[in-house]
Amino acid sequence: MFKIFVDLFLMVIIQVAITPFIRRLAFVLGAVDNPNARRVNKKPMPTIGGLGIFVTFNIGCFILLREQFPTHELFSVFLASSVIVLTGMIDDILELKPWQKMAGIFVAALVIYYLAQIRMTELNIPLTNQVINLPWYLSLPITIFWILALTNAVNLIDGLDGLASGVSCISLLTMGIVGYYFLRNQGLYVPIACFMLAACLMGFLPYNFNPAKIFLGDTGALYLGFMISVLALKGLKNVTFISLVVPIVILGVPISDTIYAIIRRKLNNKPISQADKHHLHHQLMRLGLTQRQTVLVIYALSLIYSFVSMLFLLSPVWAMAMLLIGLLIAVELFVESIGLLGKKYKPLTKLIGHLVLHTATSKEPHVEVWHQGQAKPKEWQERSKGGHKPEAKADQSKNKK
Repeated sequence: MFKIFVDLFLMVIIQVAITPFIRRLAFVLGAVDNPNARRVNKKPMPTIGGLGIFVTFNIGCFILLREQFPTHELFSVFLASSVIVLTGMIDDILELKPWQKMAGIFVAALVIYYLAQIRMTELNIPLTNQVINLPWYLSLPITIFWILALTNAVNLIDGLDGLASGVSCISLLTMGIVGYYFLRNQGLYVPIACFMLAACLMGFLPYNFNPAKIFLGDTGALYLGFMISVLALKGLKNVTFISLVVPIVILGVPISDTIYAIIRRKLNNKPISQADKHHLHHQLMRLGLTQRQTVLVIYALSLIYSFVSMLFLLSPVWAMAMLLIGLLIAVELFVESIGLLGKKYKPLTKLIGHLVLHTATSKEPHVEVWHQGQAKPKEWQERSKGGHKPEAKADQSKNKK
């Protein structure tokens, strides 16, 4: 274990040393991100920062910690991730169309399914002991969708200095802790790989945090999303309800931002693939937060998701259900408060306000007040006709005295 810690520290040092060379290479290749309407950066920035992470991670896999990984899976994942990095580099230099990037991710996902044989094969139905064996025509699309969805989710949040790299680092550390302490059935090399990739990001963040000297680029964002999806999938080979929910919650920030982006574009009758400037980080900055403050707030959100994911593993089913419901309500209220789907979209806030108002008014005593000169209430008139005025009892008590 001590050797593993030493090697992880060496990977941080290697990443710190290699990033300046990747930065120079980006200028040579023309992998530069120029400012535009969607970008926050005010000057041209070198991209392909993810290339350095790819190189450092594979130095760790093939040299420093080679004995930790099965040969077949190691080479298959390396091949698939090379396809992802190549796709990202071409996009950073030439700007691919969305379908072309999706094609690259799709090819890499097929390599993972057929060569690495990392796939979803079984599904455990919650609250029962029933296990469903997934045939290939279900296993294949579910696996491909998982990889495509998580890869693009991480790519979508890469909009501020240090955002995608920091959130990915938090997610990977959480996945490593969860894998080491709770899900060791697939061996220790999955959590070790999570810690290795997190170590690479720790070495990269000093160059990527605001003010950034280099961006991840699609090279890095796609690579991180892809590797996170594959590492999570490896831990989900035999899928139970808990092990399915945990990585989704861990990656709650990019996944929820992606889901709300799709909903927002559908509500505005825009193509799902059309980029906009209304993501989570954009909305927080509209509230007056600086880049650093926005990134730190999203880091905090990611830590909350990570903490909840670990509570899932320690909770009985009923408590897990309550946690999930509470988390969904909290996310929706937060989304409505920052206007992620628009300023007028506040259904849950309005519903809660209506219920609170209704509860408050129903508890207030009903008091009727009659002012002189106004018509008497009907019941007072009826009592007056019967000789029972409200003042009658008081007059009678005075006469007796």
